[in-house]
Amino acid sequence: MTPWMRKIHKWIGLLIGLQLVLWMCSGFVMSLLDAEKVRGREFRAPAAAKQPWPAEAQLVSPLLAASREPAQVISTGWLVDRPIYRLASEKATRLIDARSGERIELDAALAQRLAEASYRGPGKAIKAELVDRSLETRAHEGKVWRVDFSDEADTTVYLSLQGDVLEHRNSTWRLFDVFWMLHIMDYSGRQDFNNPLVVSAAVGGFWLALSGIWLLFTSFSLAEFIPKRWRGTRALMVHAPDGSKLRSLRAHAGDSVFVALAQQGLQLPSNCGGGQSCGLCEVRVRGSAPAATSADRALLSPSRIEAGCRLACNLMLDRNLDIEVRGGADLGAIHDAEVESVRALSPFLREVVLLPKEKPGPEYRPGSFIQVHVPAYKMGKHQIDAPEDHRSAWAGLHLPTQWTSGALLRRSYSLSAPVQQTDGRLTLLVRFCHGKQGGKNHPPGKGSAYVFGLKAGDKLQYSGPFGDFAIQHGEREKIFIGGGAGMAPLRAMIRDLLESGAGEPIHFWYGARTAVDAPYVDEMNALAERFQNFSWQLVLSDQRDGAAATGLVHEAAREGLLKDHPDIQACDFYLCGPPPMLAATRAMLKQLGVQDDRVAFDDFKI
Repeated sequence: MTPWMRKIHKWIGLLIGLQLVLWMCSGFVMSLLDAEKVRGREFRAPAAAKQPWPAEAQLVSPLLAASREPAQVISTGWLVDRPIYRLASEKATRLIDARSGERIELDAALAQRLAEASYRGPGKAIKAELVDRSLETRAHEGKVWRVDFSDEADTTVYLSLQGDVLEHRNSTWRLFDVFWMLHIMDYSGRQDFNNPLVVSAAVGGFWLALSGIWLLFTSFSLAEFIPKRWRGTRALMVHAPDGSKLRSLRAHAGDSVFVALAQQGLQLPSNCGGGQSCGLCEVRVRGSAPAATSADRALLSPSRIEAGCRLACNLMLDRNLDIEVRGGADLGAIHDAEVESVRALSPFLREVVLLPKEKPGPEYRPGSFIQVHVPAYKMGKHQIDAPEDHRSAWAGLHLPTQWTSGALLRRSYSLSAPVQQTDGRLTLLVRFCHGKQGGKNHPPGKGSAYVFGLKAGDKLQYSGPFGDFAIQHGEREKIFIGGGAGMAPLRAMIRDLLESGAGEPIHFWYGARTAVDAPYVDEMNALAERFQNFSWQLVLSDQRDGAAATGLVHEAAREGLLKDHPDIQACDFYLCGPPPMLAATRAMLKQLGVQDDRVAFDDFKI
């Protein structure tokens, strides 16, 4: 449950965080505005002093007797300099001149006089008009008189139909009202503190706090709070997949297998450093395996979990364990290599050819990957050379002048050519991870930036090879679907199949944004002309090109090949590319009825 909880926590946290920013910013802006202007008091005249009731005023009793409508409430008041009686009934309120006894009709001229009497600013009244209730008079029901004034504050005076001054509004109040709306999240009436959005934000914030507490406790284990000397030790037997014993060691109870092996010099492949997010440190438990955790279920297939596979970073030594690790005796080995050449294939894809100090053996098969050791470094964008025709794409990246990496990292790169065809050289296809394009001073990926800064003659170290992404040899039709840097292992597999004399039909559908982003196009075209059983189709999502299909690669493959395939169950599928493309392609194959055991994929575990 923890990975899903992390994902939900992240997105709800983003939503609540945005609202917190709005609350903070709106509250800050409202605090800066002049309170007197917001309340409309800047140009509002003070209340007039009470005047003595005129002796010549008529008695109200005869006026009531002469009226055809009964009055439930009678009050006295003044309209500027005129004494009046207000006779309120259930339907309306009538205004009667206390001196003459005549009924007063509040028209535009009188409304303008009343507004001018309540105003002491430099502006002049423009006009008075009867308007319906609006956001500026939301606290009052029914129609109101509106009088605008020609001052810099855009003052508007609102009066009731009985002549009472209701509100003085101005540009400062209107600005305040916008931020008030954002602050209380009432985007319609702007006065309801208990509207559904506020309630939802409160519930979301409460859930965010509870889930954060949950994630805090799940990120620690009880053993981390107990000194090692009090925990005792457990035996860990390490075997190769062929059953041969690699090492026997003892480690403190409560440590993870990943940490225990690293302390003994056996570094399992990992991109996340044991953070339970990449899934590369897979091991298989011999005998009775502990229950799979949520991280195991999120990153390993059900069949592998059933076979006893677990993530070493999530497998705790609470008892003696026997495990199998891929890589055998070379697991802890570190290899030296020299950069022979670096070639830009597209603006953000480069081919890096390494010459290992020791000649690679058969374990360097197509589909496997190595982990390049990225040392601590400091570099700047001037150290990355871009060909002339790629510089316009790089100009759109706002990289910082300099960036650093403070610790040793390991980054995984698949072999993009069979080592038997490259005289023992390791060919890598590396994509530059530049983050959000157009973002200001966005630091690039630490691993890809390091590799992009390499030059011929540079020395580096790597571990491996690793991985179980491999060709299932046989006569079954093979369909490769990839995108981005997923070209690397698929290209190695296809070249190995074709050069070894495979006669079954082989199809390759590769997706890129534009033609300039697609590597090895000429090579694929040449292979399609040379081998009758190989077909190649480039798919571009953001560009129309006569030689390429248009759209998303999995949709193009479905429409162009799979939808009308006579026997799709007789095909083997090999997938590699960005996570969204990989997920969409796997879902598409499932809809077409392709069994999971016929689909091999590599998502680089990122």
